[in-house]
Amino acid sequence: MDCLGVSSAKSLRALSALLSSQQDEEEEDECKDVKAYARLGPGHIGPLPKNEKQVSTANTKKNSKDIWCEEEVAEGSQYDDLTDPRPQPEYEIILKQSVGTEDLFLGLSRKDPSSMCCEAMLVKIKLPDTKAKEVVLDVKEKFLDLRTPKYKLGLHLPDPVHKNESKAQFFSEREELEVTLLMKRPMDFINMQ
Repeated sequence: MDCLGVSSAKSLRALSALLSSQQDEEEEDECKDVKAYARLGPGHIGPLPKNEKQVSTANTKKNSKDIWCEEEVAEGSQYDDLTDPRPQPEYEIILKQSVGTEDLFLGLSRKDPSSMCCEAMLVKIKLPDTKAKEVVLDVKEKFLDLRTPKYKLGLHLPDPVHKNESKAQFFSEREELEVTLLMKRPMDFINMQ
């Protein structure tokens, strides 16, 4: 096993120690003479990251008295009233999809049980001791606002909805309001074919 003059583990260790000490000395010598641009690595490829201080000063130049811009405020935040003592009712969000026999038995429409293939969202809200005429409901694209004399619900919706194509039905025997919201997502033309 005498290959290129290396015959034992002892000579391999000696060779390794000799090479590593020479490399360390060479790296130290090189680092003294190397300019800053030569020390760049793969992480320095591409544009430099922007400092958040620069971005925030750009926003404050518009109007120095503004604390934030309109894009930063979530839709429906005007309904968040922290001083309102009314409790939030129990609610449940259920995703719905229209499924026919061609989907169930033959699988022709490429629908699957995932949430991306759902067309509507059903929001069930329990309103004990409430009558239908006391309910005030306002549906926005990403926010549902419900007010009664006893309850208040400001619900940020997980997906945007068609606010004009919503349906609401109050079941007085169950004391429950069901709001069906047709979802509006950017990739629906692909998922719903």
